[in-house]
Amino acid sequence: QVQLVESGGGLVQAGGSLRLSCAASGRIFSISAMGWYRQAPGKWRELVATIRGGGSTSYADSVKGRFTISRDNAKNMVYLQMNSLKPEDTAVYYCNLQQGLDYWGQGTQVTVSS
Repeated sequence: QVQLVESGGGLVQAGGSLRLSCAASGRIFSISAMGWYRQAPGKWRELVATIRGGGSTSYADSVKGRFTISRDNAKNMVYLQMNSLKPEDTAVYYCNLQQGLDYWGQGTQVTVSS
């Protein structure tokens, strides 16, 4: 049974940084794509960044140059380094694994104050 657990969220001032972590357990294939999504109040869940098994990455235009996604296949971990945070980055951030099915974590709150 696959489980994803996010951590690292919190309250930070605009311009600050946070690092989110996602611990995956169960049968995880290193070739599977993983990613981070976010959902702000009253908005749809949106893709933030993805990383494929080979290490290629993609980002939403709104976070390019500020966020970096990475993974450690040996530890089944995915990270999201978020720099130069803005109030509009405030949302619940979810870890996602695409492995036949879509798997989701419970989410971690990120709040950026102005």
